[in-house]
Amino acid sequence: MALFTGTATALITPFKNGKIDYVAMGKLVEWQLKNGVDGLVVCGTTGEASTLSGKERVQLTRFVVDLVDGRVPVIAGTGSNNTQFTIELSKDIEANGANGILVVTPYYNKCTESGMIAHYEKIADQVNLPLIIYSVQGRTGVNVSPKVVGILKEHPNIIGIKEASGDMGQVCAMARYIDDNFSIYSGNDDMSIPIMSLGGLGCISTVSNIIPARFSKMLHDYLAGDTAAAGKEQVAIKPLIDTIFAEVNPIPLKSALNMMGMCDLEYRLPLCPPTNKTQYLLYDTLKEFGLV
Repeated sequence: MALFTGTATALITPFKNGKIDYVAMGKLVEWQLKNGVDGLVVCGTTGEASTLSGKERVQLTRFVVDLVDGRVPVIAGTGSNNTQFTIELSKDIEANGANGILVVTPYYNKCTESGMIAHYEKIADQVNLPLIIYSVQGRTGVNVSPKVVGILKEHPNIIGIKEASGDMGQVCAMARYIDDNFSIYSGNDDMSIPIMSLGGLGCISTVSNIIPARFSKMLHDYLAGDTAAAGKEQVAIKPLIDTIFAEVNPIPLKSALNMMGMCDLEYRLPLCPPTNKTQYLLYDTLKEFGLV
């Protein structure tokens, strides 16, 4: 039932003159595939989905699905704080060929646990695609508890969770629910190997936008049993991860990709270019890691 094992890159959305830059997106997708990632996520947090229209999210998903042509799974972010909107968008995404959906917890209205369960079950009842829960309390103000995971995993369309709480104790408690039909993926790049040590299958990664081969190798080293090499690499890339999160994601990441010649330095408000201090830090760190 797992959609992927290893690394799924949470892709940025390149912009040019206010519109999606499909040329840059195509180059980025092909570069990711060439460097061995196991899946691609579009229209997630890193892809600035909150400033994309529903139509843009469907069109971007269709573009990536067509370009990938079955080489790896394509997962689309469809979550919102409006259950019905999420269902309608997810159905459109399903009709346009995505392999799965990533659904963040409802934000701002901050539902109760009962409301959260009803939200996810209603989406999963009406959409045939495999659904991965996305728990990121730092952005949404809502946590997905192990208790809720234990209930939701019983739905046949809910096949995993992207866990980005940063709470390893919580992940450990959730790990009891891992089985052939339910997986845990790290949502924090610097916790990928620790979460995999508890039975996680991989990571939905931000930093793999700029080091796809290196990040993918780290996870596959772990899966192949070379845990020492994987742990050593997790430590080695920590300074790069810290720099990529020096400001809110994807501000530094998109600046890094711009320095690497992969996209224009363009965001949609309220995101904006990083400070000069962050840009100097980015350049120095990218140079240290041989990326510029």
